Amino acid sequence: MTKVKDLHRGWIKDPRYRAEYDALEPEFQLARALVAARARAGLTQTELARRMKTSQSYVARIESGKVRPSTAALERFARATGSRLRISFEPVTAARGLKSLLAAAPVKGLDLDRRRNN
Repeated sequence: MTKVKDLHRGWIKDPRYRAEYDALEPEFQLARALVAARARAGLTQTELARRMKTSQSYVARIESGKVRPSTAALERFARATGSRLRISFEPVTAARGLKSLLAAAPVKGLDLDRRRNN
C-alpha cells in the first residue's frame, strides 16, 4: 500500500500542486500553534476539550487543520491553555502572494491581472 507521504513527495514536484500546498501554509501554522499551546499547558486533548466545554474530537479536528476554528473557539482555546490570542494582518509584499490570497477569498471588483479596480 502506498503511503500518503510517498505520494506527496512525488506530487510536490508539480508546480500547480506545490502552489496549492504552499497556499495552505497559514493553516499549517495555525495547527502547529494550537498543538504547541496545548503541549505547553501540559494538557491532553480530552483535558483541553473539558476546559473549552467542547469535545475531544473537535480539538483533534482543529489541531489537524480539518476544521477552521472561529475566533470565539480560538479565544476559548487560549483561555484554556493559559495563552493570549493574537491575530495580526500583515502586508503581502509580492503580487503573486496577493493573487494567491485573493484566489482563496476573492474581492469583488479587484482584478490583479489588469492592475486596475473596477
